[in-house]
Amino acid sequence: MDEEYDVIVLGTGLKECILSGLLSVDGLKVLHMDRNDYYGGESTSLNLNQLWKRFRGSDTPPAHLGSSRDYNVDMIPKFMMANGALVRVLIHTDVTKYLNFKAVDGSFVYNKGKIHKVPATDVEALKSPLMGLFEKRRARKFFIYVQDYEDSDPKSYEGLDLNKVTARDVISKYGLDDNTVDFIGHSLALHKDDAYLDQPALDFVKRVKLYAESLARFQGGSPYIYPLYGLGELPQAFARLSAVYGGTYMLSKPECKVEFDKDGKAFGVTSEGETAKCKKVVCDPSYLSDKVKKVGKVARAICIMSHPIPSTNDAHSVQVILPQKQLGRKSDMYLFCCSYSHNVAPKGKYIAFVTTEAESDNPGVELKPGIELLGPIDEIFFDTYDRYEPTNQNASDNCFISTSYDATTHFESTVQDVIAMYSHITGKTLDLSVDLNAASAAAEGE
Repeated sequence: MDEEYDVIVLGTGLKECILSGLLSVDGLKVLHMDRNDYYGGESTSLNLNQLWKRFRGSDTPPAHLGSSRDYNVDMIPKFMMANGALVRVLIHTDVTKYLNFKAVDGSFVYNKGKIHKVPATDVEALKSPLMGLFEKRRARKFFIYVQDYEDSDPKSYEGLDLNKVTARDVISKYGLDDNTVDFIGHSLALHKDDAYLDQPALDFVKRVKLYAESLARFQGGSPYIYPLYGLGELPQAFARLSAVYGGTYMLSKPECKVEFDKDGKAFGVTSEGETAKCKKVVCDPSYLSDKVKKVGKVARAICIMSHPIPSTNDAHSVQVILPQKQLGRKSDMYLFCCSYSHNVAPKGKYIAFVTTEAESDNPGVELKPGIELLGPIDEIFFDTYDRYEPTNQNASDNCFISTSYDATTHFESTVQDVIAMYSHITGKTLDLSVDLNAASAAAEGE
């Protein structure tokens, strides 16, 4: 281990593994270590025995739940937008050859006490019970504008400079009511709060366009895809990729102490008495707890069920977003459900998550609106975890720390952090112009 590396990565969470893969592909010499004896860190995937041990303190779950090894329960479950940045990263690194994807059945939104399919195109807008007749026509015009919008074609701007006008301005041009804005902003553009309304509209329009294009990709009921056997496959796929490019992975490395010189710059990592030298350290917040601050807390319920979520057309995999306004909250709530169709549970079993940014110390009460939508539950586990953000200056200490995972059940915010970190580490912008078809064969070849 007494070698010198360009980068040492600590922790095998999703963000760290993606960065490790990107840096290896760039030709950097990478050492990747984890104090745990398993991949994934906070974002690990558990079988039923491990789940029981973590939340119930014993490793003998009831027999009626089926075989432990048929369960792959992701602790940080997030669907991937089919045309989104994460899929582009996976293709860019060629890690797709180690993974099999399958389309997610449904994308829904909670509105006025009911679950509705998210309309994302002009055709779907006309069919949606979320809107009255005149509102449908207005929404249809908005969706056509978004679908036709191209940066390179000023004719498609319809007189709007999206770098100058706000999302609110665009919405008022089309006369959309608050109810419509609520589901478009939160379940299509995937904004976590309403701050976007007063920001330049380009990001908002591009997010809605990404949703619609991702939806069209597999002609399915949602714009999302998910790996067979769950996200636990991702860190291992990146470990293989890293090895191909000469990277080194080491699990079960206790302590992993970052060493600093007299100027406060990281120069290596010590474990079991040996120090590996490096130019830069990349890690999750748990490895450098004195360089991060707590910024929030995620509350979640993990449920095992024997049926799909009601009112989702019997979808075997689905996301439901409950916008904050619908619940009188400051932050959205998310339902994630996956099942044996993605090989994450035995036949007939479904894994559902209800997650939100915690606004109280009582997850059971706080998550109730989401849990009530699930129907009968076989088992439920409650959990909270703190969210951290880095407070350090990269330039002065050579440390690059990821932020903790948020409550969202999709990857869009997570991958933005990865892309920003990549730029800070390398000084380059990540080129994500790839052939998206490279991931589609795997997604369809179930």
